[in-house]
Amino acid sequence: MHQRKIQNTCVELTELGFGASVIGNLYRVTPVDDARAAVDAAWEAGLRYFDTAPHYGLGLSERRLGAALRGRPRDEYVISSKVGRLLVRNEEPRGVDTEGFVVRDDLRRQWDFSQDGVLRSIEDTLERTGLDRLDIVYLHDPDDHWRQAAEEAMPTLAELRDQGVIGAIGAGMNQSAMLARFLRETAADVVMLAGRYTLLDQSALDDVLPAAGELGKSVVAVGVFNSGLLSRDRPAEGMRYDYQDAPPALVARARAIAEVCAAHGTTLPAAAIAFPYTHPSIINVTLGMRNPEQVIRNVELHDQQVPDGLWDDLRTQGLIRSDVLTGHGEGRDERVSDGQGHRADT
Repeated sequence: MHQRKIQNTCVELTELGFGASVIGNLYRVTPVDDARAAVDAAWEAGLRYFDTAPHYGLGLSERRLGAALRGRPRDEYVISSKVGRLLVRNEEPRGVDTEGFVVRDDLRRQWDFSQDGVLRSIEDTLERTGLDRLDIVYLHDPDDHWRQAAEEAMPTLAELRDQGVIGAIGAGMNQSAMLARFLRETAADVVMLAGRYTLLDQSALDDVLPAAGELGKSVVAVGVFNSGLLSRDRPAEGMRYDYQDAPPALVARARAIAEVCAAHGTTLPAAAIAFPYTHPSIINVTLGMRNPEQVIRNVELHDQQVPDGLWDDLRTQGLIRSDVLTGHGEGRDERVSDGQGHRADT
């Protein structure tokens, strides 16, 4: 699978990444054998970028991912985790986590973007994963913690990067405006953008994507299915959009996009995965994968050829913004044409 470099670093990511939130029992239990088999299938398919976080299953995702990767050549894959939520003893457990993961709540999350919190979080992650290092560390959802995140956490990560302990640093969020601030005002190399550059939401064109382009920094796209509405060939009522029931108007818009996709010989989920690559600053799409079947499906969707003419038609019909790049000379094929997984000028 092609790789692309995080600009101004030595870290290269496969175009498709493995998102490990779901193997932390997101929304429902993922059997341990399924989780291990999913990582194995991803490896066999050529994926070499794996993303996790302490938040995912109160450490379960990190433990499972570390166990599945242990023994594989360490220099052949990239792993990222996140800081900002320390896991501490829960003095008042109720039996099950209340933040979307089906796990016991013997631990709880504690916001902490201090220097000590960052260092402790990384140490804890290395202990849970059993790995010797992290390649990328993101600040995780610092929406309400800008000052501490920008003034304490990011300088701490920058020092670790400059010492060669970490390869790249950044922030991951569901909003794009603050991610633009991290790129413009801090030492961040890369941001993880959740749900804000998709077939249904191109708001990142107003802030973080121009910032990345101007500064020569990189973006990883996640949440490209917008919680599910873009994950099927034919969207239906009752599907989710950004963690809630999708409004009827958005379902209708997704169906209209699906019709245009079909006219171009492709499908809505394949187009949803391909769409972020139309912007030259986006180097990777990472998807949650719960079992081998999901891995195989996502790889097949990623590998489908989506014609550039689709973006033109969607723009013409007003189904995506008029300032979305068409893909002509800017999309995935152009950016891997040097055979190294990234453009020669990155």
